[in-house]
Amino acid sequence: MKVFVIGSGGREHAIAWTLARSASVREIVAAPGNGGLAEIARCVHADVGDPGELADVAEAEGVALTFVGPELPLVLGVADEFSRRGLKIIGPDARAARLEGSKAFAKEFMARHGIPTARFTICDSAAEARRAIASRRFDFPVVIKADGLAAGKGVSLAHTHEEAEATIERLMVERALGAAGERVVLEECLIGRECSFLLVTDGEFVVPLPPAQDYKRAYDGDQGPNTGGMGAISTPHLLDETTHERILREIAWPTVRAAAQEGFPYRGVLYIGLMLTPKGPHVLEYNVRLGDPEAQAILPRLESDLLEIGEALLAGELSRVRLRWREDSTVCLVLASGGYPGTYQTGHPIRGLGEVRRLPEVMVFHAGTTRAPDGSFLTAGGRVLNIVARGRTLAEARQRAYAAASLITFEQMHYRRDIGAEWTPT
Repeated sequence: MKVFVIGSGGREHAIAWTLARSASVREIVAAPGNGGLAEIARCVHADVGDPGELADVAEAEGVALTFVGPELPLVLGVADEFSRRGLKIIGPDARAARLEGSKAFAKEFMARHGIPTARFTICDSAAEARRAIASRRFDFPVVIKADGLAAGKGVSLAHTHEEAEATIERLMVERALGAAGERVVLEECLIGRECSFLLVTDGEFVVPLPPAQDYKRAYDGDQGPNTGGMGAISTPHLLDETTHERILREIAWPTVRAAAQEGFPYRGVLYIGLMLTPKGPHVLEYNVRLGDPEAQAILPRLESDLLEIGEALLAGELSRVRLRWREDSTVCLVLASGGYPGTYQTGHPIRGLGEVRRLPEVMVFHAGTTRAPDGSFLTAGGRVLNIVARGRTLAEARQRAYAAASLITFEQMHYRRDIGAEWTPT
């Protein structure tokens, strides 16, 4: 069977790597892919922001099934276009993708259905946002979210009135994030531990994946600006059984049922970003696809066949699926370009990949690389490489990941040194 993977990052490399382990997959096509993905997939040019062009590729290649990595094509309706042409694709339609495409829509959806989340208000203008801040409805710090897609960079935490004013000015007046910041959501700041809870659903049945924890801030100690993610961990002890069942009962199942009730049955992967507060789990955000870099930490633990899972989802037979997972732990480190998530340079040679490949229980997923004519790899993005290691314990996985990262070099490379540290005290 020939399968199609849409996207160009480390998540898509991890998806393709997992699919390549299936005995039923004979060829993988990726669009647009990256330097590392090209080692296991045939990369073709296509604009991920053009659903029609992506469908054209699927038709021309005769693929049997398509997996979508990033959110943009889903929000723009790639699943709708594929369905219209009779092509099989894993991902929600555009109506359901609003759960990620609009923070305001998602918050109102949760409010309508009693799904626990932070108190919020939606502002359609800078003046309205300034009035809401001045009213002191929310204590500082206050969370300010751009309504639209912002590649993980649309959330700010304002500790003072001045910081809030500056964020509103940047988003709604200066339009630093373009149309994504035309509306903003103001939220109370929840206190607790964050957790990424992912599931697959055919619109009627829910199958949870192992939880993960990601690290959004650029620097150690959760300092610096928000990024698309600087690392992630997945371990069997991340959630206790009681909390896991509560998330399913109070959030996951109600979300899927509510989507069906509102006329947009959700089919695909649903990512629920959570804050585990003293009052219980609360939803921070929905994503309508696998997280990045959570997927890189979760998928290496999967023992089941990803292709079979996808086929069962499309057939509405998820209730028959029993996923098998390794009981070990994983740590994912993101090696980033200097300056990321701000301005950065590309085209720097990457050294040490050969040495890392020889290490046991270590995988390298390429996030932003390209292949030079001589076969070497060059940096081509902000997040360049994902180093993923497995271990019997989280401490062992962490040791392997950092040992591997120490062998990689490229100009101005930086990465966090504290991924998973709070779970593995020394």
